[in-house]
Amino acid sequence: MTQQPKPTKTEFFEKNLERLDAIVHDLEDADLPLEKALLLYEEGMKLSEVCHTQLEEAEGRVEILMKKAGGKVAAEPFAPEESDPA
Repeated sequence: MTQQPKPTKTEFFEKNLERLDAIVHDLEDADLPLEKALLLYEEGMKLSEVCHTQLEEAEGRVEILMKKAGGKVAAEPFAPEESDPA
């Protein structure tokens, strides 16, 4: 019996993000029963937390790598560009 290699953190993140996208798609279905919608929503919230934690860990690793490379790191909060609604 051959063992499959363990998925990397990046692969877990990608799979979690894909599942989260599928959940959002499923929740957009107007015919979805309430109980199923609640279960999907709960799963989506858990996946969202996991993805958020993984992104924070990746950000910390990038900062460490930049410091090791001699770059000056100044952490700034991310502010997405606002698009013009017009």
